Amino acid sequence: MIKKSMFTLLVMVGLIYMEAKAQQEFKIVTVVESIVPMGIGRSRIIDSQTDNNYEEYTTDRTDGKKSNQKEIKRSDIKVDELEETKLLNFFSMTGINFQNIASNDAVIASKINAMLAKGWKLTYVASGVESNAGADDGKGIYITRLFFSR
Repeated sequence: MIKKSMFTLLVMVGLIYMEAKAQQEFKIVTVVESIVPMGIGRSRIIDSQTDNNYEEYTTDRTDGKKSNQKEIKRSDIKVDELEETKLLNFFSMTGINFQNIASNDAVIASKINAMLAKGWKLTYVASGVESNAGADDGKGIYITRLFFSR
């Protein structure tokens, strides 16, 4: 009888632990760094302050037909509440500017440290470069997405 009660208790504690572990919150912070000569691009850390429900912008399709006919406009998706932190551009008038890169690193590290202090954990980082790469290519962006969870 005692063994059965202990087993039941352990199973219940395990289920509660698994349920608590499964309920995670995620947040994405995006770093956009301009690759435009002469410092005329815009570089920023973007942190949305709005929780959007993806289901509001999702259309189901069955056999090529929409099952919900709700019209979704781009303006419906855009958020107005965001935190925008200025960064320096990678290039200055003389070319690549390493001081700007070091300065951006310090600001980005400060943002990450602030997120950690608020109980977030940096769980994943994804980055990429967008550029047309043509013969006279002189512009583009370097984007880094920081995925946090708690």
